[in-house]
Amino acid sequence: MSAFKNPNYTDRLSTSAAAKKALLEKFKARPTSEDPDVAKRMAERKAIREAREARNAEREAARRAIAEREAAEAAQRKATEEAERAAREAQEEAERAAREAARPKQIIRDVAAYGAMKAAGGRRR
Repeated sequence: MSAFKNPNYTDRLSTSAAAKKALLEKFKARPTSEDPDVAKRMAERKAIREAREARNAEREAARRAIAEREAAEAAQRKATEEAERAAREAQEEAERAAREAARPKQIIRDVAAYGAMKAAGGRRR
């Protein structure tokens, strides 16, 4: 192992100045925006960014199309269900009317008499 050196004040100042000068040289050596390599990298990044934005726009358009299609299907399904319900109710009404028409006249008379009796207080003659 080497022995510990006890640098004096001027040695520390010169070491500090050398370190600062090295950092400055390193910073100055960095390529500028006019450098062809830097311009090439910037163009590549721009192309990547534009491609990403295009993909995102396509995805968003696809999501909107799916949402619109699902909304249209739901509206169509609701309209179909309403039409089926209305048809079913009309069919039930027609069947009830057919049953009423098919009842014998005596049953109709008896039902009417029973209703009149209930309306009069439920007493028989």
